[in-house]
Amino acid sequence: MTLVIAQKAIAAAQAEAKKNNWNVVITIVDSGGHVVMLHRMDNVQLGSVDIATGKATTALKMRRPTKVMQDGLAAGGEGLRMLTFYPGIVLVDGGVLVVEGGKIIGAVGVSGVTSAQDGQIA
Repeated sequence: MTLVIAQKAIAAAQAEAKKNNWNVVITIVDSGGHVVMLHRMDNVQLGSVDIATGKATTALKMRRPTKVMQDGLAAGGEGLRMLTFYPGIVLVDGGVLVVEGGKIIGAVGVSGVTSAQDGQIA
């Protein structure tokens, strides 16, 4: 992921957060799961740094938005398998993939408000 793409992703997420008066942490990871950019807005709890990063890496590792896993977990049944097979993943909305030219080049994770609001920002 280029720095320009990461900066655009941060700027877009931050604009959505500011528009709604929500303070969050926004994390951008590259295709290898490494943090390339992180922005913590004012007065956001410190735990959101780890959560936002976890949402980004979860979306990347699972190759889908974290909302898909949240919905599967909420449905129960086979969706509950996520609790045992994949330790360390974050199963709530707020992590999305960054795709360019049909190729996954990274992911965005957001934490600080409700999971639905985090997902909206991401």
